[in-house]
Amino acid sequence: MQLRTVLATTTAALAAAACLAVAGPAVASAPAPDPAPVSHACSPSVSLDRFSDALDKTTYDGTFVGNLSALAVDRDGSLAALSDRSSLFSLDAGTLAPESVVPLADENGAALDSEGLVIDRDGTRLITSETEPSIRRYSKDGAILGRLPVPAALQVAPAGRATANQTFEGLTLMSGGRTLLASMEYALSGDTAGTVRFQTWQRHGKAWQPGAQYAYRTDAAFLGVPEVQALPDGRLLVLERGYTSGVGNTVRLYLADPRHATDTSGIENLTGQSGVRLIRKTLLTDIASCPTLGATAKQPQPNPLLDNIEGMVITGQEKGHEKGRLKVLLVSDDNQNAVQTTRFYYLRVRV
Repeated sequence: MQLRTVLATTTAALAAAACLAVAGPAVASAPAPDPAPVSHACSPSVSLDRFSDALDKTTYDGTFVGNLSALAVDRDGSLAALSDRSSLFSLDAGTLAPESVVPLADENGAALDSEGLVIDRDGTRLITSETEPSIRRYSKDGAILGRLPVPAALQVAPAGRATANQTFEGLTLMSGGRTLLASMEYALSGDTAGTVRFQTWQRHGKAWQPGAQYAYRTDAAFLGVPEVQALPDGRLLVLERGYTSGVGNTVRLYLADPRHATDTSGIENLTGQSGVRLIRKTLLTDIASCPTLGATAKQPQPNPLLDNIEGMVITGQEKGHEKGRLKVLLVSDDNQNAVQTTRFYYLRVRV
């Protein structure tokens, strides 16, 4: 496997050149910090440093490395990557090289539609499956440790009002580690299209109990929420994603604030009624506005950089002249499809 990283310079004179490497600034004296990464602006708040297709259409230990739907940073600094085909990979954080893979299953040994991932402070893996939907707790070796209760309305019909394959996609642990939040991908039956519910759970000892619920509105009904990530101050990074045949993917990144939103857990139908305060959101960038950096697409896309982006994790914060910017890593789910790509995107985000 080879890490394919294509960088384009920001100067007008070299803008038309393809696949050129950019050298960092000269070191005037030693010791000196590493050169800052080249900034490729997507918007005033977001820049794309690079992308990697290193894992596209590869296998590891007999397991296809793809269908990636969620990312997390493990306690040892490695990168955990969740496949929606019931596999959890450990990747080298620098090279993305797979280091291990753990198979996952439900209590009956059946495969999951695994979509969301959190690594708890004790190393427990919290993993959603959007089939029921469910959130299960797993040990590092894939043994089931327990299961969180899910409010009845969020279950797939006829048990609840959710649509199959449109349930728990995003999962994040809020600052302090006592609140877990899962995002539904699309609206419940009876709710206005585009109005998505975010459900929380509160930690009580080793148990989790359902807590407050909030409503988030996507820009259009065809856009769903594939991922959320908590910030230390209680705000969220939220991905919105959709696909239009013949056109391609739409992927947008938002800063969202649930701290003053209405608890909607007791509201049966969300139809835009007065008195319901939605999660406030601010657009950070549309990924289609990022520079292509030489990326190619195997199907029509508004920007060849785009694919079916589903996973997101905050990997750290910048230092030096970019102090305070978040390092954010995205990954696309290739659906094990010849015309889609497993692609990692390295962003820097100012919030």
